[in-house]
Amino acid sequence: MRIAYSVETVRAAERDLMARLPRGALMQRAAAGLAAACAGLLGRVYGARVALLVGSGDNGGDALYAGARLARRGAGVTAVLLAPDRAHAGGLRALRAAGGRALPASSDSASSDSASAETVLAQADLVIDGIVGIGGKGGLRPDAERLIRAVRGTMVAVDLPSGVDADAGEVHGPAVRADATVTFGTYKPGLLIDPAHEHAGALRLIDIGLAPHLPAAPDAEALQHHDVAALLPRPSAESDKYRRGVVGVVAGSARYPGAAVLAVAGALRGGAGAVRYVGPAADAVIARFPETLVHSGPPHKAGRVQAWVVGPGLGDDAAARQSLDDVLASDVPLLVDADGLRLLPSGDLRSRGAATILTPHAGEAAALLGVAREEVERSRLAFVRALAERYGATVLLKGSTTLVCSGAGSGPVRVNPTGTGWLATAGSGDVLSGLTGSLLATGLPAHDAASVGAYLHGLAARHATSPTGAPIAAYDVATALPEVWRDVLLG
Repeated sequence: MRIAYSVETVRAAERDLMARLPRGALMQRAAAGLAAACAGLLGRVYGARVALLVGSGDNGGDALYAGARLARRGAGVTAVLLAPDRAHAGGLRALRAAGGRALPASSDSASSDSASAETVLAQADLVIDGIVGIGGKGGLRPDAERLIRAVRGTMVAVDLPSGVDADAGEVHGPAVRADATVTFGTYKPGLLIDPAHEHAGALRLIDIGLAPHLPAAPDAEALQHHDVAALLPRPSAESDKYRRGVVGVVAGSARYPGAAVLAVAGALRGGAGAVRYVGPAADAVIARFPETLVHSGPPHKAGRVQAWVVGPGLGDDAAARQSLDDVLASDVPLLVDADGLRLLPSGDLRSRGAATILTPHAGEAAALLGVAREEVERSRLAFVRALAERYGATVLLKGSTTLVCSGAGSGPVRVNPTGTGWLATAGSGDVLSGLTGSLLATGLPAHDAASVGAYLHGLAARHATSPTGAPIAAYDVATALPEVWRDVLLG
């Protein structure tokens, strides 16, 4: 599992570790890892042209010491100093002693220094972004932004791309778009969460000995194959279809029968032993999936289930509201999506007595919270926590990076690493709802069911687009689920 900690927590751990090490040892560890990662990207270090964008903090020091190591291996290294009077003195001495050079980056675009700096950056095979560290706030200043535009080679960010928020994953203004980010000690939430995540490129974590000094509970985490494999339900020899769990699906309408079909498609592939469909699209569901148990409703008369899914294509008429009220009154875990979210009564859902999962996209989350969609998209981490806290429900916030937050609104937020832009297609959310509800019916806690559902859903979309990268439809995602389930179990 990838785990991430806030800047405050990382700073405290670094202070604790530095108190136990010789002066400067921690920076040297970081610089050694950074230099090794850059060497790997270059392939051939000797004769390569490397430029360093150096700010005034320790982030710039990491870049300078790494540049010195590359210079000693035969690279031509030039540091562009954005604050020459405040550049890390020890790093600058090391770079010059290794044969590197440094020049100032003047804010005057007409000056020879500035032109020289831009030429260096344009001609470099690799540029190391050491402008701002994890404590930076706001976008890049104009001088830095102008220099970034000159870069043509591979861009490597030190710890995180300059101009992005390490804690929240927010981007306020111009920011570096790195091809790779080399981060130290632990991941930072902003490296995992969009929009900052898309600025980070490939991530490389360098062990600098920080782990023993970090608390047990991270601020964010991202599941990986082995984590998901450990959570997937497995029937025993004594299992029957009812012991494996039954998921009820309340979805579809005369206008949107396909939503019912897609939600059932996901539910049938989520590990539950049986799927009960309740609603007006029974004929369409049975035509595609004859194994489904169908009932005209109301839900509480359809038979026993271990979890409900309600909302996809449900509509907004009186019957839809009655169906939602019916399942809200049940004593089993519940997933609410799509039209169900629009019909959801305001207020705390903790009184239900069973777990509730809400699965909004940014627009639906904005409506539930009474804010603009753009605000949610800019500050996904803050708003997924706010929504979970307001409703007392586990929230799966869909988007370019899907986030899962527990009903308390606190604890680690799970960041799904498997998504793809091809999931932005009609009906894919219906498949996700059915899949996640099925996992819920098998007995997985809400936080795990939502996290595993998002992981498999994203993986299935990637599988469906491979190897051609062609567009996919929602049903393609559902049909790919058995294959990716098998891939996860096999590791």
